Amino acid sequence: MSVQPRERGRPRQFDTDAALDRAMLVFREKGYHSASISDLSAAMQLTAGSIYKAFTDKRGLFLQVFARYTSLRNQALRQRLAQQPDGRSRIAEVLRFYLESASDIEGRRGCLVVGSAIELQVLDAELAELVRAALERNQQSMLQLLEQGQQDGSVNPQLDAEAVGGVLLCLVLGMRVAGKMQDLPARERLIASALTLLN
Repeated sequence: MSVQPRERGRPRQFDTDAALDRAMLVFREKGYHSASISDLSAAMQLTAGSIYKAFTDKRGLFLQVFARYTSLRNQALRQRLAQQPDGRSRIAEVLRFYLESASDIEGRRGCLVVGSAIELQVLDAELAELVRAALERNQQSMLQLLEQGQQDGSVNPQLDAEAVGGVLLCLVLGMRVAGKMQDLPARERLIASALTLLN
């Protein structure tokens, strides 16, 4: 898909997905409020006028970036989970996915959902609800994986799946916050320790 805003009678074509991906890096690194149109313009390689014509304003751009970010992340995670044989293995893969996301340059860039959740109180109602909905989906996904594990026997059926799911969600969100500052050590041992919650 390409957007073709008109500037002074001349068409300006650009790859929308590529532009959103560049804007995504700015929002991830700086947050919604600290990302200026100037920052976004430089990263997207577009004039401020082109950004306004294509996305209306910074808020409109953020809405599209947030939707693309969550879609790409969810798709990547679903593909990895589909290769796992049981609920416990899927939970381990979720932890591995978040640990990888919290490492090196990817970790420094930060998570758009977690970063936006930190800004929640200063976002407008619609943006705040968007972030809350993403966190709620993450919570429900974790609960479903635990219930799958209880059904297939890989997770203790006596566990309070809702409570354990909440603990695991806090763990993966914490990984993204910690990864913004430094790499997390002993990744596989961290996963093994977390999985003891399922026994």
